[in-house]
Amino acid sequence: MSAIRLLVLGAVRQHGRAHGYQVRNDLEYWGAHEWSNAKPGSIYHALKQMAKQGLLIEHETAPSTAGGPPRTEYEITEAGTEECFRLVREALTSYDQKMDVKSAAIGFIVELPRAEAVALLKERIRGIEAWRSSVTEHYVPEDGPEQLGHIGEIMNLWIHTADAEAEWTQGLIARIEGGAYTFAGEGEPFVGVLAEGEENPYATGERHPGDAR
Repeated sequence: MSAIRLLVLGAVRQHGRAHGYQVRNDLEYWGAHEWSNAKPGSIYHALKQMAKQGLLIEHETAPSTAGGPPRTEYEITEAGTEECFRLVREALTSYDQKMDVKSAAIGFIVELPRAEAVALLKERIRGIEAWRSSVTEHYVPEDGPEQLGHIGEIMNLWIHTADAEAEWTQGLIARIEGGAYTFAGEGEPFVGVLAEGEENPYATGERHPGDAR
């Protein structure tokens, strides 16, 4: 799964309707350009591609009063919303996703009902446990990595990573079950996008031809 697809769909959905530069600005505000492939060219390409796929609708806007060129605004479709939630659910349950995909899914977890978020994370735990059991059929962590020579360090890394993933997920489940955060249907959501014209303290300032479209 590509993180950029989820990030772009999620950003457009949170705005309701947004032009490409707004989406880019939001993703830089989230720091996504540091931990994912959310670079300007990738963002604008994703917007165009998903419009062709029927996940987004393109709206041509009038030129600005300052004389700037017209911009294309994007609005998420029903199919786009379904795809966005499918990607979130898949990333939350599949513990072996890349870090950028997992990070993007956590960024949108509160878009789900609280009970569903917990259920998905518990499914993630079951997946980790099943994977760990399959590895320990051939590798006994208690005997240390040396049992397989230096190659055992690979297995050791896998086990430690899985255990850390399980511990983190259990902690997140406990916080959510304890009432942390505002989930879908519970009231005013956390505002994680920039308002039109709001300064972005984390903007890269890198110029791209797509910024004006």
